[in-house]
Amino acid sequence: MESKLTISKEFKISEVDPRIYGSFIEHMGRAVYEGIYQPDHPSANEQGFRQDVIELVKELNSPLIRYPGGNFLSGYNWEDGVGLKEQRPKRLDLAWRSLETNEVGMHEFAQWIELVDSEINMAVNLGTRGIDEARNLVEYCNFEGGTYWSEQRKKNGQEKPFGIKTWCLGNEMDGPWQIGHKTADEYGRLAEEAGKAMKLVDESIELVLCGSSNSHMPTFGEWELTVLDHAYEQIDYLSLHQYYGNPEDDLEHYLARSLDMDEFIEGVIAICDSIKAKKHSKKQINLSFDEWNIWYHSNEHDEQVKPWQVAPPLLEDHYNFEDALLLGCLLITLLKHSDRVKIACLAQLVNVIAPIMTETDGVAWRQTIFYPFMQVSNYGRGTVLTPIIEAPTYKTSDFEAVPYLETIAVLNEEQNEVILFAVNRGKEDMTFTIEATDFAMKKIIEFTEMAGFDIKDTNTANQETIKPKQSMRYELNEEKLSVKLAPLSWNMIRCEV
Repeated sequence: MESKLTISKEFKISEVDPRIYGSFIEHMGRAVYEGIYQPDHPSANEQGFRQDVIELVKELNSPLIRYPGGNFLSGYNWEDGVGLKEQRPKRLDLAWRSLETNEVGMHEFAQWIELVDSEINMAVNLGTRGIDEARNLVEYCNFEGGTYWSEQRKKNGQEKPFGIKTWCLGNEMDGPWQIGHKTADEYGRLAEEAGKAMKLVDESIELVLCGSSNSHMPTFGEWELTVLDHAYEQIDYLSLHQYYGNPEDDLEHYLARSLDMDEFIEGVIAICDSIKAKKHSKKQINLSFDEWNIWYHSNEHDEQVKPWQVAPPLLEDHYNFEDALLLGCLLITLLKHSDRVKIACLAQLVNVIAPIMTETDGVAWRQTIFYPFMQVSNYGRGTVLTPIIEAPTYKTSDFEAVPYLETIAVLNEEQNEVILFAVNRGKEDMTFTIEATDFAMKKIIEFTEMAGFDIKDTNTANQETIKPKQSMRYELNEEKLSVKLAPLSWNMIRCEV
């Protein structure tokens, strides 16, 4: 097969907001306890955090991490997680039918965030709670001092404000499974008033409004129109959530799921802009795709987990090679919409549908999906160039024309690099030609591929075999680069310009 990408410095989608490489830690399963926090582990530091996990999280270079949920959020009292640990209450978490010890709360998570060089994307409970708790939490986290909640923060050991800038107004409030589930009108009004109060405490914060839990919700579209109509002037972002899987074991259909993500994003942008026009507003609402990933491997196992345990093994998907290929396609899709998708959170980060897994008495290790995310997060910084793509296509039950090539280019002018990410969805070699119309490509800095594996191959704690390797299958002159993309492959090419 042959394919071609034409790019120009003059045709740009957007600067990449680094927060597009965000992630997510929820109080569920083994994400917090036995994930980031395990005081009795040999690698634990004096605060109880696993240093082997810290090192892997730092490799991912994720600048924003959403916390503390998720479905857990809608029954969470943030006050339970501050103050002396020995005085914190143990609570029933109704979302995941687990026991929450509250050993890790606001202060501990902020300490961990500093260790991994990231920032907190904080979420407030609008399920069982409301305006008062939301504004109090902003005061506790961000107000300098001299008030009840800011002084409580100081009393609990944090003299300076946490300075959290990004805040989520609840979680999946359209979902009937959600504690405190609301109609669109109920949620829209509550989010409007909670957001107003939160910004009166700290006008510098940015707020994320709950969109639909996924694009297949029966209320999708109408929900967005209603909640935006209520809260448009108070909020800055609208959330999207979507997970993908391959229960049918249909590879071609599975690798086309990124086209579904593309349609979802385009639809939500259209809705946001329709409300902007209706309100005659000059304000643009951007998107926070703050839950996205692959989730289906663990479904049967989770049905057998007994309730009311501390840190039960929930949603522990073990990802294979085809999952890494789809994840690469999804990352490329997010970059194609970098003009409107400013925040995105891979859900989640450790143990729970995660790129990083831990052994309770052993090591932390990288799943197959770790590598595409790590490469794009570290090197997909700069300006996304508008892609003009020529590639053969195939047909699925959902899409008439799925390109065998999924690709995007990011220009990093500070480093004098153009970085190409590409997935070959096909089962044969592809000759991939890249033409730059107004700049010279001087030399290849790095060309790595993930290829040659069985699509069902996985990594394990003792054998991380599914990972990138160097390729020399390219020819370069100043105007044109030609590379060979292996069948069913994830590729990153860094080129000096």
